[in-house]
Amino acid sequence: MRLDKYLKVSRLIKRRTVANDACDAGRVSVNGKAARASYDVKVGDVIEISFGNKAVKAEVLRVQETVKKEEAGEMFKYLPA
Repeated sequence: MRLDKYLKVSRLIKRRTVANDACDAGRVSVNGKAARASYDVKVGDVIEISFGNKAVKAEVLRVQETVKKEEAGEMFKYLPA
């Protein structure tokens, strides 16, 4: 699944266009490397998102095309930044 879509489906970022813009601006990295929106997300990847002076780090646990709002949190696990 594309990185921008994963960020939206997992609700780490609310909108896909915002996720796309964050990737283009270089604020999203996967496994320590800057990632483009087209990056193919796999289970075990570590995604880091920078918002200003705040950073969010999460490990991918599941990849699904669609998921209910209540189950979105089960797609990833927050890691200490």
